[in-house]
Amino acid sequence: MIVFKYGGHAISEEVEVEPAIEFLAKIIKAGEKIVIVHGGGPQINRELEVHGIVSEMVAGLRKTTPEVFEVVQRTLSGEVLRNLTNQLIGQGVNAVGISAGDGSLIRAKIADPELGLVGDIATIDPTLIKNFLAQGLTPIISPIAVTEEGVGLNLNADLVAGAIGGALSADVVMFSTDVAGIYRNWPDANSVIGTIGVEELIAIAKDFQGGMIPKAKAAINAIESGAKTVRIFDGRTISNLARAFSGETGTLVVA
Repeated sequence: MIVFKYGGHAISEEVEVEPAIEFLAKIIKAGEKIVIVHGGGPQINRELEVHGIVSEMVAGLRKTTPEVFEVVQRTLSGEVLRNLTNQLIGQGVNAVGISAGDGSLIRAKIADPELGLVGDIATIDPTLIKNFLAQGLTPIISPIAVTEEGVGLNLNADLVAGAIGGALSADVVMFSTDVAGIYRNWPDANSVIGTIGVEELIAIAKDFQGGMIPKAKAAINAIESGAKTVRIFDGRTISNLARAFSGETGTLVVA
């Protein structure tokens, strides 16, 4: 079973059907169980710009005021989630689109009051996802969760994918992103690592910056909570995606 994190940078907005969706659909129809968690940073940035709303990134996380959250929720759980779900259905996959807060999948808590409506995962219950998979459904999940009090929160999609992968004991959690993998000497792209153990990743992650921080945290959490492996790769081309599924590119994180 695979958890696939579909990064917003890997989502094209100029094609009717994503090449990655066509690729994933073939694998799913061949019998592989895949859970998809999507991001949408570039799509959110576009919508914020349209509405003249300024947002700030702090250590790879978006500072989320109520005004920003309204756009984030509408973009992720509306536009991006529906588009990906619709495309998979169009490819013959029995897909279902949900948010991370639906059912009892994830309950969140405020990560840091300074970040506003940004969440950390408080509890996770994968029963809903297991039920979908048992019924032959392919879940697509947006990273919008909710507190026990019913307050919507913006979660980092990498962290959601890692937590779900751990809870499901996934064979691999795949992070499709816009970098070649984990760099030993961040941000030197020539220092990409082929395979790394989780303990070594913990040791070098302290020097990471920007969006690589939540990716490393998500990979570490996924392995420590039960996922067998994690692969981080550049998913912006279909050839790279195919190579990643064959284990030929990106960084493999192991226990």
